[in-house]
Amino acid sequence: MSDQTQEQGTSGPRRVVVAGAGMAGVQTAVALREQGFTGTVTLIGAEPHQPYDRPPLSKAVLLGKAEGSAFDIDFEALGLELRLGCEALAVRPDAHVLETSAGPVPYDVLVLATGAEPIRLPGAEGVPGVHLLRTLDDAERLRPVLTGQHDIVVVGAGWIGAEFATAAREAGCAVTVVEAADRPLAGALPAEVAEPMTAWYADSGAELRTHARVERVEPGVVVLDDGARLPAGAVVVGIGARPATGWLAGSGIELGRHGDVLADDHLRTSVPDVYAVGDCASFPSGRYGERLLIHHWDNALQGPRTVAADIVGLTPVVYDPVPYFWSEQFGRFVQYAGHHASADTVVWRGDRTGPAWTVCWLREGRLVALLAVGRPRDLAQGRRLIESGTPMDPRLLADPAKPLKAATA
Repeated sequence: MSDQTQEQGTSGPRRVVVAGAGMAGVQTAVALREQGFTGTVTLIGAEPHQPYDRPPLSKAVLLGKAEGSAFDIDFEALGLELRLGCEALAVRPDAHVLETSAGPVPYDVLVLATGAEPIRLPGAEGVPGVHLLRTLDDAERLRPVLTGQHDIVVVGAGWIGAEFATAAREAGCAVTVVEAADRPLAGALPAEVAEPMTAWYADSGAELRTHARVERVEPGVVVLDDGARLPAGAVVVGIGARPATGWLAGSGIELGRHGDVLADDHLRTSVPDVYAVGDCASFPSGRYGERLLIHHWDNALQGPRTVAADIVGLTPVVYDPVPYFWSEQFGRFVQYAGHHASADTVVWRGDRTGPAWTVCWLREGRLVALLAVGRPRDLAQGRRLIESGTPMDPRLLADPAKPLKAATA
């Protein structure tokens, strides 16, 4: 917290404005109250809906098993002001003002929590039947597509593509997944780890086409660069996301090469009295020795506690979590913890062609990451071992019958 904010805080009620009403924004507001902040807290949300959780969109909401996923939070009881259907447009740090579609909003402290936005397929804008899956409205538009059991082409075999393909197959749709790389999850996992997952598509009845690029999308057809024409009652694009930060141009808030807000280890930005949290921000990790940009739910849940503590002036705690996420796809529960980029050793636990296995990444004998398929106990124990930096014995680690916590050196 800057000296300027501290001075304002002593002269009257302070105003914290949170730009973004997703998980990171909502949890920041709640954490402020939990940590004793008594000033004004205003949540600015671009969507008109009550703030909601996103993971159910690709599962229960999409399949009609739930009507929505609104957070179970009494905003009024917490004294949190919601301004929904209100888009953040610009920041004027010198004036301490957030410009929005409903007019200027003054702040003493501003928290950027605008999340990420999906990357659109070039040339597909405006073509009937082309969908993204990021918002509640997106899920509601796609629900009748699944009910109608249309032929569906999914562009991108990443996490969201696999989850949508899973839901579409469960709904009885014919599904073709088109991936430009040579394997699913090419941007997230090494080839040897992603390779066993390739068979999951065929096992579920979905067709996976790798080395396949979309040349253009026509109404009812996806045309690939090799001339193949895929019938498509609907096209779902899942080719990644980027921080929703374009609106910060000219603000003086420093951005990284991916458009991420460059936050420090307390999630403070380069501008006084402005923080950034969740999918829109990267932070330096002392644990992994590099800056991390994490587009996952757990990061949006954990980061707000650090932001709130810094704002209210509690003892500063460096933000350096063990990243974690999960995915449900093709009847399998996949969990990942850590960051494997700097690993020097890979150890497998179990048969990678079977229903349950784990891959562990070590650096200098210590666990830095693991991916568990159908082995939640491995994940829970491994996450704690990553946090503690406990030396591991690779020989013991390779025995899937031995608890992971018993594989220490």
